[in-house]
Amino acid sequence: MLCNTDVLIYNILVKDCIFCKIVRREIPKEFAYEDKDIVAFEDLHPKTPVHLLVVPKKHVEDFFHSDAKTVEDITRGIKHLIDKEKLMGRGYTLEVNGGGFQIISHLHFHLMGPKGVYKPLDH
Repeated sequence: MLCNTDVLIYNILVKDCIFCKIVRREIPKEFAYEDKDIVAFEDLHPKTPVHLLVVPKKHVEDFFHSDAKTVEDITRGIKHLIDKEKLMGRGYTLEVNGGGFQIISHLHFHLMGPKGVYKPLDH
């Protein structure tokens, strides 16, 4: 049975979380990828032509609070999206914020590209 504190925490972290609302389809969003564990969708303010957020369906506050399965699920989705968006050979970055630095306290990875390909300087 949930106590009042548990209900309050649920309401703050899950019920009112914008990413949880997107996962529950309370806020319409087109998914670039979805499976039973994660979703991916375009960032509201993209920094690159491909700027996707990869989000676990279950609420996880940040990377520190994630478990191995969640990280594995996200990794699988990111690899699929790198292939789907043809980012290999064109450059990409992954970014994850945490520890209070993230704007939305729900674990999410930014997949951004193309970023270009490193070319060593000729000496």
